[in-house]
Amino acid sequence: MTGFPRRARGIRRALTGALLAGLTLLTTAGPAMADDPSASASPAGHEAGPTEAGTTFRTATALKQGRSGTARASAGDYLYWVFPADAGQRPTVEATVKLPESAARRGTSTWQVDVYDGLRRRQACMYGHQTRKATADAATVELSCVLRPVRSWSEPWADDPLPGSYYIRLTVVDLPAADLGLPVDVEVRTSVKELGGGHDGGGTLAEPLVPGVSVASAGESDERASDGPRTLATGEPEDGWASGWWTDRWLWTVGGGVLAALAAVFGYSLTRGRGRPAHVPPGL
Repeated sequence: MTGFPRRARGIRRALTGALLAGLTLLTTAGPAMADDPSASASPAGHEAGPTEAGTTFRTATALKQGRSGTARASAGDYLYWVFPADAGQRPTVEATVKLPESAARRGTSTWQVDVYDGLRRRQACMYGHQTRKATADAATVELSCVLRPVRSWSEPWADDPLPGSYYIRLTVVDLPAADLGLPVDVEVRTSVKELGGGHDGGGTLAEPLVPGVSVASAGESDERASDGPRTLATGEPEDGWASGWWTDRWLWTVGGGVLAALAAVFGYSLTRGRGRPAHVPPGL
């Protein structure tokens, strides 16, 4: 009777090793993508960013992912930029306002950066310094906003971030009347961190939330029909929008199925025994 315990221990060791190997694969496949610095943001390259900002949503200056833009404006102006964000990404917006010399200012000012999605819904920041006060002797103001992860799909009543354009609005919300119109220099920076499919919602949008995307899609269909070149829609990432069907959740699904099968085989090997004993005649 010593053969069965030895064999069970051997099977147990083998299956335990397989389970540990599967768990190691699953725990390293997803986070490796999210923690890889090269995948967290687009390379800045050598292309200079825009040197002006829009004054409304419709005239917002376009920014590429991972790029920065500058502008010279007057205190009290509303400044707008727009950049794309896709499913599985977590956007971050940072802004630096260089204030006039303290001798020209009369008091404390309060600056604020807001982010809106393609439907112009204001998106809440997970964390960051969205609103900050600048004392009369401060030289700069640093603002930041880390958005929630962008989902591939959401319920119509929800306010979740969805793939599409994201608008940055920077302005001063509290300022002495005597300081209105003073010149300021502004720099905004955008970055995205790839989070993978852990935040997918089980569906996809028909079109990303980009102004004019329906017109662009119709033009693209006409170009394909005439074998013409494909044009990028306004605000589209350089590598295009996510296809919508592939996600690293497939790896977790397949890995979970493999682990479940191994666990079933392991349990069966422990409970099936060695069959009918040799001294028991057939039929009993």
